[in-house]
Amino acid sequence: MEQHLTTDIAIIGSGGAGLAAAIEAREAGAHVIIMEQAETLGGASIISGGGCLIVGSPLQEGRGIHDTPDEAFEDWVKWGQGSADEKWARFYIEHTLHDLYFWAEALGVKWVDLHHQEGNRVPRWHKPDNNGLGLTTALIAAARSKGIAAILTSTEATKILTQDGRVCGVKGVDSKSGDIVEIHSKALLVAAGGFNSNLDMIRQVRPDLNRVKIMEGSGRGAQGKGHKLVQEVGGYLTHMENIWFYVYATPDYREPQDKRGLVFRRTPGYIWVNQQGRRFHDESRSGGASATPALMAQDPPHAWAVLDASMAATIEIADPYYREGDKILRQRVQDLLDNSPYIRKAGSLAELARKMEVDASAFLATVEKYNRACESGAEREPEFGKLLAHSKRFDEPPFYGIQLFPLARKNFGGIKTDFKCRVLNKHFQPIPGLYAAGEAAGMAGGHINGRAGLEGTMLGPSIVSGRVAGGWAAAEAGFGPGFVGKPNRDSIQV
Repeated sequence: MEQHLTTDIAIIGSGGAGLAAAIEAREAGAHVIIMEQAETLGGASIISGGGCLIVGSPLQEGRGIHDTPDEAFEDWVKWGQGSADEKWARFYIEHTLHDLYFWAEALGVKWVDLHHQEGNRVPRWHKPDNNGLGLTTALIAAARSKGIAAILTSTEATKILTQDGRVCGVKGVDSKSGDIVEIHSKALLVAAGGFNSNLDMIRQVRPDLNRVKIMEGSGRGAQGKGHKLVQEVGGYLTHMENIWFYVYATPDYREPQDKRGLVFRRTPGYIWVNQQGRRFHDESRSGGASATPALMAQDPPHAWAVLDASMAATIEIADPYYREGDKILRQRVQDLLDNSPYIRKAGSLAELARKMEVDASAFLATVEKYNRACESGAEREPEFGKLLAHSKRFDEPPFYGIQLFPLARKNFGGIKTDFKCRVLNKHFQPIPGLYAAGEAAGMAGGHINGRAGLEGTMLGPSIVSGRVAGGWAAAEAGFGPGFVGKPNRDSIQV
C-alpha cells in the first residue's frame, strides 16, 4: 500500500533541530509534515543533558557574570583547534540570547542552572529544567500547538525525491505496516541526526581507530542515514572525521552485542588508573579535548574509574533507563554496579586490584599517594594538579572499578550548508529545495565546532540552525521573509 501526501515543508527527524525548524516554518505560515523513524519524538535531544552555551543571559547577570559575544567567540575558536567555522560560530553566539534563551523560554522551557565547562573563561553552560527531556518536551508541545499537519512516527526516510533538478519531497517506509509513504513538498529539510550509533561508519571515517574498542554513544537512530540520502542527490559532506568522544563511559551490560555505552557523571572524587595500575590524568578535566586524548594514549586504550561506596552513591547514568529527567532511578544504577561484567566490586583495594587485573603494588601505591594528598589539606594533589575540594580518602568499602572505553558521542562534521542552511554540492552551490540542520549538518553549517567543541555547543547550535533552516525553507515555499532573528550586538566591540 502506498500513501501520498502533499505539504509545503517536509522534515526528516524530530530532535531539537527538526522541532525548531517545524515551529519556525509553521509560524511563517507553511504547512509542515515531520517524518520520524523512531516510535516517539525527540531524537538524541530528548535523552541529552540539555545544556546549551548561551552568552549574556539573565542567569549570568544574576550571578554577576558579565559575558560578551567577543569573549565567547575567542574561547570557541581557540577550542576548535583551527578548524571551526568562524562565521557560523559568530552567528550562533550572537543569537544565543534572544533566539535561543528567550525564544525557548517563551515556549515553556525553564533555564534553571549555570555551570562552568572546560575552555570557557566564564560559566556559559545553561541547564534547562529536567535536562534534555524537559527542553525537548516543551518543543514537542509547541510544535503540536502550532498545528503541524502530520507527524509520521515509525517511518524511515529511504529516498529524497527530485524533479527537474530540484528536491521535491521524500519517500519513506512505515516500519510497522511496511507501507510506502511519499511526501511531496516545496522544500525538504534533513534533520536526521548524526552517525555515532553506527560503528561501521565511524571506522570508515576514522580508520585510525579500527583496532580500538569504541562504544556507540548517541541516540539509537543516529545511523547516518540522512548523510547517505543527501549524498545520493549530490550533497557534500565535510569534516566527517571530527567525532567527539567521551571517556567517562562504560558498556551497557544489558545490550547483548556490547556496542552501546553508558555515560556516567557526579563522581568528582574518583580517580582513573590505566591497566598498569597508575593514574595518568587530572580526572576533573573530563572533556573530549583533554580526557579523551589522555585515555587513548594508554596501552591498552582503556582505563578504570575507581570509586568507594560514598562516591558510588552519587553516581548518575545519562540514559533514560536509569533516570527520568532529573530523577535518578537509584536501584537501577545499583543493579548496574552489581551486575555489569565491566564493573568490579571488592571489599578491599587489594582485592579490587586483583579483579581489575592491574599491577597491585602500583595500584595500591597510587591510591595511597592520592589519599595522603586528600589528608594534607592541600588545594591540589601534586601529581596532576587536580583540585581536591571535592575529593576524599578511599576508605568506605565496597570499592568499585568501572572500566572506561572511548564513546562516540557527537559528530562535529556533516552536511555542508550555506547560511540559509541550504545544502551545498561539491561546487558549494545550493541544491534547490534541500536544507539541513542539527547534527546531520555538524550542528550547523557542516563544522561549526571544528575538531573540538565547548560543552553546550551541540544542542544549542542544532536548535538555532533548525530555526534558520525552517525559516528559509518556508521562504522558498512562499511563506515569510526567511529567518530574521535578533542578534545580541550590545556587547560587541566593533
